[in-house]
Amino acid sequence: MTDQIHFEVIGNLGKITLNRPKALNALTTEMCTAMIKAMQAWEVDERIGAVLVAGAGERAFCAGGDIVMLHDSAKAGDPRAEEFWRTEYALNELIHRYKKPYIAMIDGIVMGGGVGLSVHGRLRVAGDNTLFAMPETGIGYFPDVGGTYFLPRLGRDIGNWLGLTGARLKTAQACAFGIANVYIPSDQHEAFITALGKAKLDGLDGSVMDVIKHYVKQPDTADNLPAAITAFDKHALPEIYAALRAYKNLKPNKNNEENINWAAKQLSFLESKSPLAVYITYEALRRGAGFDFREAMRQELDLSLNFLRIPDFIEGVRAAVIDKDRNPKWTAASIEDVDLDDIRAAFAQTPHELQFLGDD
Repeated sequence: MTDQIHFEVIGNLGKITLNRPKALNALTTEMCTAMIKAMQAWEVDERIGAVLVAGAGERAFCAGGDIVMLHDSAKAGDPRAEEFWRTEYALNELIHRYKKPYIAMIDGIVMGGGVGLSVHGRLRVAGDNTLFAMPETGIGYFPDVGGTYFLPRLGRDIGNWLGLTGARLKTAQACAFGIANVYIPSDQHEAFITALGKAKLDGLDGSVMDVIKHYVKQPDTADNLPAAITAFDKHALPEIYAALRAYKNLKPNKNNEENINWAAKQLSFLESKSPLAVYITYEALRRGAGFDFREAMRQELDLSLNFLRIPDFIEGVRAAVIDKDRNPKWTAASIEDVDLDDIRAAFAQTPHELQFLGDD
C-alpha cells in the first residue's frame, strides 16, 4: 500500500482520501492500483454501504495524472505510461459500473484524471471552490479518462466547447451542466461525511439520499452561455472555426457585443492549443457519442498509446510543466496544416486492447 492514498472505514462508509496535496492530488499508478483493490473488496463487503472519495488539502480534489512521468516515459520509450493508462482506465470503468453508491467530493480543482475519478460515479458533490476543466489539448493531448464518452453526452455544443478549448467551469456551471449533481457548501462537507459515517448505509442509493438531503443547497444560478455557443455544434471541425470567426467579425452593436467577445476568446483559446490534438479530440468526441463506455475506453487506450509517438504531447508537457516557457512549437501551425494521415495514425488499434476488471 502507498501513503499517497488513505483508506478508512467510518461506520458503513468506505472513505478514500487522495493524499498528494502538494501535487494537487495528481494520480499515480500506485494510487490507482490501491484504489482498485480497496473498491473491489468493499463492493463485496456487506459491512460497506457506500464509498466516498475526497482529496487532501484545500486546493484540489485531483488535478489530473502524473504528466511528467508520462512525458518521461514517452521520451524513454519505457512501459510506465502504458501501465498507468491501463490501470487508470480500468479504474474509470470500475467506477462507472460500481454497484454501491460512489460519492466524489469534487471541491477545488477537478481536472483530467480527477474528472475520471468523479464524473462516472453516481454522486458528484460540488463545493464552493469547484473548478472543472479538461485542458488536455493545451499539452498536445486529448480529454481521456472517459472524456470521449461523457463530454458528447453533455450536448455536442457543450462537449466540443469543453473538450476542444479546455474551458474552466466553476460551481454553478458544473451543476447546471450536470457534471456535479449535488451542491453542498464547502464548510458542510466534513459534517456530511461524519453524518454518512453514523448512518445505516445499506448499499443502496436511498440510504445515502436520506443523509444528503439535509445538506444539499441550491447553487447560484449559472450565467447563460451566449448564442455563439452554437458555433461548436458543427459536423466538421473547420466549420467550428468558421462559425466563431463569423461571430467575431460581426459589426458591433449593443445586442451582439457579448457574442463577439466570447467568440474571439474561444478562438484565442483554440489557436493556442495543438492543432493536431484539437483535430484528434474532435474526431474522438464524434466517435465517442456513439460508443458505449467500454468502447470509448478502448478507443482512448489506442489514442493514448499512439500519442506517445506524437511530438506535440512531449512538446506540450515540456512547455507547460517542465520548462514552463508556455511557448510550445506544435507540428502544425493551424488546423489547415494538420496532416490527415497523422489523425488516422492516432486512431490505429494497438496490439493488446484494454482489459477490464473481472473480465477473463
